[in-house]
Amino acid sequence: MKEQFLLLLPILFPVIAGMVLLISKLEDREKRQKYVASVVILNAIFVLLVLYFGSKDAFVLHKFSQKLSLILHIDGMSMVFGTMVSILWVITTFYAFEYMKHEGMETKFFSFFTMTFGIVVGIAFSGNMLTLYLFYEFLTLVTLPLVMHNSDGKTRYAGRIYLIYMMGGASLAFIGLVFLVIYGNSLDFVMGGILNTELAAKDEEMLHIVYLLAFFGFGVKAAVLPFYYWLPTAAVAPTPVTALLHAVAVVKAGVFAIIRLTYYNFGTEFLRGTWTQNVILVMTALTIVFGSTMALRTPHIKRRYGYSTISNLSYILFGIALMTPAGLSAGLLHMIYHAVLKITLFFCAGAILYQNHREYAYEIEGFGTKMPMIFFSMTVVSIGMAGIPPFAGFHSKWALGTAAVATENPVAYLGIAALILSALLTVLYLFSLVIKAYFPVKKQYPTWYYDGVADPNRLMTIPLLVLSMISVVIGLYPKPFLQVFDAISQGLL
Repeated sequence: MKEQFLLLLPILFPVIAGMVLLISKLEDREKRQKYVASVVILNAIFVLLVLYFGSKDAFVLHKFSQKLSLILHIDGMSMVFGTMVSILWVITTFYAFEYMKHEGMETKFFSFFTMTFGIVVGIAFSGNMLTLYLFYEFLTLVTLPLVMHNSDGKTRYAGRIYLIYMMGGASLAFIGLVFLVIYGNSLDFVMGGILNTELAAKDEEMLHIVYLLAFFGFGVKAAVLPFYYWLPTAAVAPTPVTALLHAVAVVKAGVFAIIRLTYYNFGTEFLRGTWTQNVILVMTALTIVFGSTMALRTPHIKRRYGYSTISNLSYILFGIALMTPAGLSAGLLHMIYHAVLKITLFFCAGAILYQNHREYAYEIEGFGTKMPMIFFSMTVVSIGMAGIPPFAGFHSKWALGTAAVATENPVAYLGIAALILSALLTVLYLFSLVIKAYFPVKKQYPTWYYDGVADPNRLMTIPLLVLSMISVVIGLYPKPFLQVFDAISQGLL
């Protein structure tokens, strides 16, 4: 029982610590940074210890009825999501210490930042759909103040849009939850699904519609068409927030929930080969192309990366929608790659904004030699995002294409075409920034144009370099990840 109770510690600890910070109104920057760093690092250690050395038995927090209960449980998916979140949260924390100096209201920011860590861990540790849904709703509440951090007109508008979309998505997801209660043997996460075959057979078409509604409900956080608008709008939030929203916390929570819904609740045997699957395959393919096209058209750097996230999230959803072990494994690989690569790109954009107050692509001409560490990181990660072998993005995109071909589903070939087109567009919208930085169109700018243009201090550059190195390593050595993901997709972990 004590070991099981430890599942609750990494959830409650940062939530309580964040509340204490908010109430205390600690304004001394050095003390606040030490406090937040201690909480985040300790909690990351707690998470990793629980994931890899803790009890694998379920911990029932509260039982409402035979089917309705709040449960924490660790499995392979928990390990993947929890590990990714913990590592990236620590790195983001140190970056945020420096970046938030020019944003103000740091105590409020780090309070909700810390609480969000606990809620995301709760999503990772959820043992059934009811528990996941609960933490899913909490995630909206604790991230809303982060999106609206500056409290000006733009952030208030972004906050309203964010809340409307999240609440709407939650309503659709709730429909799926209700029907799982009625037609499922339980709400637990079981590879292969939990639907009662006899009951499901009587209302098969209706359940397909319900699944589609729940998919798009959770898909709101994953920014799938047509529910994407909140994501680029949220680019007005401080960069550490947009980095977490776009790379780790919110969007990946949506992807994580869809994996649980598809593989662990409804089950792929129930969904594969149906019109429902084809609808999802088509929508993910359209979202891939749409996101890449909009990224190419958008001059604002953070918004460009935001549209890129929309595209890349649907890479993952496309793998999930293939509803095969190979598809899930490929989707998980891209989820990890995208998290590391995209958070790095947002950090680069944030560093440019922090140092020079430049936000648009046309404003960074000639910055490459002035900010060598920032643009080195941007270049390395852009190569990975573009999928140039042997860097990270290549392996996941190749795995997605291979998995799609193996399904022999004609609709899946549409996704392959979308992947190819998106790869081309990705090269254009990412490398156009790099080229502008290193090869300016104008050969001569006024001296004042480059005043203050330089790399930021170590608190911002070291996280970038660490992430860049991680992106290279995981790209060169994808095999260990694929072995783990294959085991998860086959229900062995």
